[in-house]
Amino acid sequence: MQRFLAGRTFGFLLSIFIVAGIAFLYRQVLPANQTTVALSFLLAILAVSAVWGMAVSVFMSLVAMLTFNYLFLPPVGNFAIADPQNWVALGAFLVTSIMGSQLSARIRKEADEAHSRRREIERLYKFSQKLLGEGNVIQLMNAIPNYIVESFEAGAAELFLPQKDKFYRSGYGASHLDEERMKTAFLRDEMTIEAHQSLYFIPVRLGVRAIGSLGISGARLSRQTLDAVGSLVAIAIERARAVEQLGQTEAERQGERLKSALLDSVTHDFRTPLTSMKAAVTSLLASQKGNSAQRNELLSIINEECDRLNHLVEEAAEMARLEAGEIELHLAPTPVDEIIQGALAQMKASLAGRSVQVKVNQGLPPAEADEGRAKDILVNLIDNANLYSPKDQPIIISAELAGDYVTISVADRGPGIDDFEQGMIFDKFYRGKDQRYLVRGTGMGLPIAKSIVAAHKGTISVTSQLGHGSVFSFTLPVARGAGA
Repeated sequence: MQRFLAGRTFGFLLSIFIVAGIAFLYRQVLPANQTTVALSFLLAILAVSAVWGMAVSVFMSLVAMLTFNYLFLPPVGNFAIADPQNWVALGAFLVTSIMGSQLSARIRKEADEAHSRRREIERLYKFSQKLLGEGNVIQLMNAIPNYIVESFEAGAAELFLPQKDKFYRSGYGASHLDEERMKTAFLRDEMTIEAHQSLYFIPVRLGVRAIGSLGISGARLSRQTLDAVGSLVAIAIERARAVEQLGQTEAERQGERLKSALLDSVTHDFRTPLTSMKAAVTSLLASQKGNSAQRNELLSIINEECDRLNHLVEEAAEMARLEAGEIELHLAPTPVDEIIQGALAQMKASLAGRSVQVKVNQGLPPAEADEGRAKDILVNLIDNANLYSPKDQPIIISAELAGDYVTISVADRGPGIDDFEQGMIFDKFYRGKDQRYLVRGTGMGLPIAKSIVAAHKGTISVTSQLGHGSVFSFTLPVARGAGA
């Protein structure tokens, strides 16, 4: 208020100096006719009204009228008016200046109100963006008061939720608002505004139902803005609850799906080797006097199926370690040729009799990778292509540079993958609906490959067409400092 009065007092004094300056200009420096003087006074009055408002401009109009009469209307140097027409001119000047001041002041007021509304809309937008960034209900409750303080430059803010009978306050050390009045705002579902103290108590409504209340102090906000803040808070709380509930529902659904997939994998992939081992052991026990060749064959079956079971268990353990983040990568510049040749060497026995074509672009830079883990990715993709494509069809392994990444691809000429299934083949235990009972496997190879690629900050994808085969590709970042 003191600043306001000081500013208005300065305006009164300045208006006197402006009138005196115009009068001095046209009396001593640049003589002009009465019309020019009157218009100059009017322009100055309009300029002052745009800055200091109606009161100062009316005061300046009166001072300008008296000055105009005394110094420019005959008889000069006297407040008397000789010509009756000058009374009309003087009156017209006074009315015009006051009306112009009023219009200018009104325009200024409307401009200030528009600017204020624009700032409030910007603050509401900023506030809504912050609310949308939170998906956890508990974090949102604690963050809402701080968001209000930051967005609207308030002194303090509190949120009251009756369901938990708890108050959430803005930062440490902020003044506490009256809790009873906040409870009253919720119970009565009424807004309380104390503009002189910049204090507000607002019900938080979801539709026509109050779900809580807000207390805000130290900010100048309109009723419309307060209503919008209450509505945004209610929507954000309900949205966070819905997102959290949806997440829980999705987690339960995925859990049930995982259980079914795991059960399917165990009943099929574990039962098959166990059945073979059981049959071999039964044959051995039944034929105590069997020949040596037959016994060796049965023991070989048992040994192979034990290895198969061990591989299944190792894959499950590997998947668990990857998901728990317990695998540490030893990244180093690794030539792509070494990754490919290492994978082919490991798959040599499985690929016996199959044509494998390797196409690596010349001058390919090394990748920033853990060589052993990168080789595991490629082994899984090659094994997948070997299992799901005819033995007389080749497997094509290619590598090329794509920006800051090296892309390694494995192409086969198998039955292809349906568009619907392409989004699920990297899920744990998932196997193609047409292949799960025709080809051995656990459905963990591709998920393991995906997890290792993600650990390298790369991507893995598949392109497939039914009846024409599939192309699995993964990327590894180029080693730092390596040239193309």
